[in-house]
Amino acid sequence: MGENPSGAPGPTKEPTVQAADGGTRTTGPAVQTANLWKIYPQEPRPVEAVRGVGLVVENGEFVAMAGPSGSGKTTVLNLLGGLTSPTEGTVRIGGQEITALSDRELAWVRLNRIGFVFQSYNLLPMLTARENAEFTLMLHGVPGRERRERVRKLFGEIGLEGMEDRFPLKLSGGQQQRVAVARAVLGEPDLVLADEPTANLDSATAEALLDVMEKLNRTRGTTFVFSTHDPRVMERAGRLIRLVDGQIEDESTPDGA
Repeated sequence: MGENPSGAPGPTKEPTVQAADGGTRTTGPAVQTANLWKIYPQEPRPVEAVRGVGLVVENGEFVAMAGPSGSGKTTVLNLLGGLTSPTEGTVRIGGQEITALSDRELAWVRLNRIGFVFQSYNLLPMLTARENAEFTLMLHGVPGRERRERVRKLFGEIGLEGMEDRFPLKLSGGQQQRVAVARAVLGEPDLVLADEPTANLDSATAEALLDVMEKLNRTRGTTFVFSTHDPRVMERAGRLIRLVDGQIEDESTPDGA
């Protein structure tokens, strides 16, 4: 593993702005990493899942990280979301270094600044579609009437109108994933991290889901970062980052720049 550069920035007081939830938020790129490593102890030799990754994702981008199985894309996504800790290096969300935070502070960042869309949907089966979608809003303390109205409006935008009271088992895979996307964005996070969101969907459903996320990106300015090996997602991305063996191999934009 390469050496950590001397003089690497430590925890600092970041510039902040007033947030809608009454707290403060830092300013800066949606995502920024430096010399990011993740090494898993394993016999007969450690596994270097992520190797020195440095990337910047600006606010409002629609970015896909692509690569074959084992390329490290899901691990990078988990590091960006604070779901796992790096062996070395830093992750900044909106200019705030999350690798320096306590567990309590990190939980606040995940609740208030990051939305997650998982490949397996992760909906609670005992809750209706509306209740699943508004779960984050409930944690934010948003009153029930406002929660219901925000869910109703967003469900109308993403093709789920009239399905608010259905339980997950009564929804198709594509509908469940739309509920998961709604849950991720209703709290108006700065960043949505989506791990293989189309992997379990047929082509028509996958395209419809991507339409939904592109619309949210365009109309709400939500930053999306995907991990994927799906060509349909790669074609839609405003920027494509290719990973091989835990390292960024290349980056490209639709016009090839």
